[in-house]
Amino acid sequence: MIKISLLGCGNIGRFIANAIDRGVINCKLVKIFDKSRKAIEEFNKGISFTVPVADNIEDLVRGSDLVVEAASQEAVREYATKILSSGKHLMIMSVGALADDALFREMKKIAREKNLRIYIPSGAIVGLDGINAAKLVQIDSAEITTRKNPKTLGVNVKEETVLYDGPAIEGVKKFPKSVNVAATLSLAGIGLERTRLRIIADPGVDKNIHEVRVSGDFGEFETITKNVPSLQNPKTSWLAALSAIATLEKICNVVQFGT
Repeated sequence: MIKISLLGCGNIGRFIANAIDRGVINCKLVKIFDKSRKAIEEFNKGISFTVPVADNIEDLVRGSDLVVEAASQEAVREYATKILSSGKHLMIMSVGALADDALFREMKKIAREKNLRIYIPSGAIVGLDGINAAKLVQIDSAEITTRKNPKTLGVNVKEETVLYDGPAIEGVKKFPKSVNVAATLSLAGIGLERTRLRIIADPGVDKNIHEVRVSGDFGEFETITKNVPSLQNPKTSWLAALSAIATLEKICNVVQFGT
């Protein structure tokens, strides 16, 4: 059974722990780490077993096979290379941190040297299987339009407003907590510089909506995902948390489906 350590005890971290507790994922949660003591206390209240709390990142990785990051982009920047250098596989939810090309290149270098895997779930969008297949030939263009309620984006507007329209690499920096999906799509496809990102604040919507358009030698495809926001954290889509669980289930299962 795969042993998992969890970096981050917030909404997605608790969701993962609950899935493990219910037997949805065939793995063992061995340690947790969060800089917030309150988050740790709330975390252990929500499951039927008590998970040991690591004192530091070195303690977190000890005795685990895979570390799941569900904390923040800052946590990825601070801990990702340390985790990989310790010989542990790593799953990342705060994908926007990988817009830092130097960081991502260093992570991939360590992973190759140590024969490790870096897992990046699909998050709150669908269609990455198509991206993975299409890039085997040529992708000419990729764009994503993210439409959210202004409160979710932290702005106060009374009508539909385009907050950003341009290369994903700049949009990810301007809205780091709201566009992990854009980073995921870009990194899986033609890169952050070539992927177009449009962010719209729309008072008329109560869901997090992502429209993806990709074209190339293979043809073209469009997807629309209308996500119910997480009740605990409206900036996070429920599908993103479900995607984390699905990825872990795939890692821990002996049979895998899909591209």
